[in-house]
Amino acid sequence: MFHIQRTPEVYDVVVIGSGAGGGTAVRVLTEKGISCALLEAGPMLDPAKEFKEHQWPYQVDHRGAEEGGKFYFGQGKPFGYFTTTSGGWELEGEPYTVAEGSEFQWFRSRIVGGRTNHYGRMSFRFSDYDFKPYSMDGLGWDWPVSYEEIAPYYDKAERFIGVTGSNHNLRSAPNGQFLPPPPPRAHEVLIQKSCEKLGIPCIPNRRAVLTRPWNGRAACHYCGQCGRGCLTASAYSSAQVDVFPSLKTGKLKLFTNAMARELLTDGNGKVTGVIYIDKTTRTEKVIRGRAFVLAASACESARILLNSKTKDYPNGVANGSGVVGRFLMDTVGFSLSGYVPALEGLPRYNTDGFGGAHLYMPWWMVGKHDQLDFPRGYHIEIGGGYGMPGVGSFHGAARRYGYGAQMKQKIREEYGCTVAFAGRGEMIPNLHSYCEIDPDVVDQWGIPVLKFHFQWSDYEWKQARHMEKTFTAIIETMGGRVRSLSDSAREKGGISTPGSIIHEVGTVRMGSDPRSSALNKYCQSHEAKNLFVVDGGFFVSNPDKNPTLTINAFAWRAADYLAEEMRKGNV
Repeated sequence: MFHIQRTPEVYDVVVIGSGAGGGTAVRVLTEKGISCALLEAGPMLDPAKEFKEHQWPYQVDHRGAEEGGKFYFGQGKPFGYFTTTSGGWELEGEPYTVAEGSEFQWFRSRIVGGRTNHYGRMSFRFSDYDFKPYSMDGLGWDWPVSYEEIAPYYDKAERFIGVTGSNHNLRSAPNGQFLPPPPPRAHEVLIQKSCEKLGIPCIPNRRAVLTRPWNGRAACHYCGQCGRGCLTASAYSSAQVDVFPSLKTGKLKLFTNAMARELLTDGNGKVTGVIYIDKTTRTEKVIRGRAFVLAASACESARILLNSKTKDYPNGVANGSGVVGRFLMDTVGFSLSGYVPALEGLPRYNTDGFGGAHLYMPWWMVGKHDQLDFPRGYHIEIGGGYGMPGVGSFHGAARRYGYGAQMKQKIREEYGCTVAFAGRGEMIPNLHSYCEIDPDVVDQWGIPVLKFHFQWSDYEWKQARHMEKTFTAIIETMGGRVRSLSDSAREKGGISTPGSIIHEVGTVRMGSDPRSSALNKYCQSHEAKNLFVVDGGFFVSNPDKNPTLTINAFAWRAADYLAEEMRKGNV
């Protein structure tokens, strides 16, 4: 039995989670002079120790080699030793369960800044039709917000974090406030020409990476492996860009290794505190506040709400509608690569760029769904170039050509001749995809864990088949040949494992009707007026655009609204 320790101070706002939503919220609120407490379930981020963008494989004994998710010498990371991830799909002592017949992988990040330390920085605005999907095709629900309402906050978010791109007046890719994009690499030029022949737009990518000095941060100068972190904060992370500056205001108190368990209420509908486990001392503590902002990630926030059962909230705080945990969505993913002979023999040059593709393809069939057998759409992300070889990069050459001079010659010929395409598509919310509290399992802190149920529908399967045909057409138009799917991928139809794209959203959705939604259009609970949810949980649908920029924008809008409501005495 834990002895609960209560903090004497009552903060203006208590924020749970330090990723894109929580980081944005504390920055906006502290800039307005509002005192905040920020709870993070992981440790403090030390970029100098965690980021390895300048480290070479030969500098570590294991050279970055992995086997079954572990290094030959010690524990590995989900995306490799050199990446900045602190967390994963499996965390020791923090299980989750998956219902029979379902498949789901839940990625948890445990460090200040959360997933923004390692995400791809893809920063796409939702389109006007993305906010009104039901009005477009009768599936799902419309958001209680229009594009025109949120556009000013997309402007604010893009201008603050710094997003590259260019304006093309495409409905699926709204114009924005962009920094100049970097030039395309050789393989991207070939891809772009192939797309032109097929009528597919291929435009500069929109990524939260600086191409000029911005708000005191240096421009990306192609100095290392960007996926490993960025010491100069040229690539956006909420830790470096939101949280660290907020700490300097004197208005933010950061509580690390603080695992939120449940919310406390006063019997009059207001949240008064949050019980959390201090993971360092294994003690249970309470922190109090006037208002509370959940930003722990869509599923973690749902878990906290569902575990917060009281006499006033028998189904969990903010869950009178019964939708908390429901309508869980992830991005539809499908990948395919190809070999392009035209790239053979090119002079070697640095294709690292700013850590990812310089071009991408937004959805090109808006208004042409009578030509498709699935609703909504997808965008295409691309890969290729002379990336730094890692352990096992050329294992296929040894199988095909044996060892010795012939193998070396073939490696040199084929290096940099592969292109890759990844589709990222919209999932339609369904009743069979949700998370709930497992009645029989708790984590090492004694907190009941989530149980996942998930099903792709025919819509998503058909979308993945369209991706496969499209990617094949692009590769063959380049004069290349498709590399077939692996047997395991073919067995699954090539569609991504649910949760593996790490875009899970929709578990605490917003809406105009309190009977069918948990939050209003300002991310505020219909029932507990001093409670806000600003992670992916508030999503009503999951368009083909990566969710982070929309989380930034809505969190900023929610923080502005909360500050004004506090000023008026309504919260």
